[in-house]
Amino acid sequence: MIVPAYEIKRAVHAHGKGLFLRQAVRKGQVLVAPDAINRVYNASERAALTPGSPEDEASVRWFESYHTVSTDWPDDCYVNHSFTPSGLWHLGFIFATRDLDAGEEVTVDYRFLVDDHEVMPFLDTETGREIVGYSWAENLKRSTELLLGLL
Repeated sequence: MIVPAYEIKRAVHAHGKGLFLRQAVRKGQVLVAPDAINRVYNASERAALTPGSPEDEASVRWFESYHTVSTDWPDDCYVNHSFTPSGLWHLGFIFATRDLDAGEEVTVDYRFLVDDHEVMPFLDTETGREIVGYSWAENLKRSTELLLGLL
């Protein structure tokens, strides 16, 4: 569920479309919250997904080695990656990393969304760097520290 008013349009620093705010938000405000999670996939179920399949492409780490899979492509799937994101992914929620103006794109660091040491099949469009998932311990530590910094 995307909390503030938004629109989907052509992304500036990514291929395809992105999610853009239609209203200003404050630092720390919830931008996206999990909803309609019908089931969670464990590590073996996630590993059994066919690489490149719609289910595999729609798989997002929620916690530890458990993933959600949303093949209906809700609008929150338009949140693009950035190493300098406007949003912080923490346990399925996205929080504004700073005050954001209407018109700004919501981005997150995908290293929080993928499995331990998983390499994304594309490079970061701004830096050309690989996007490699954090281990669960590092994920939780980093996202918690960053979240505390938003308070």
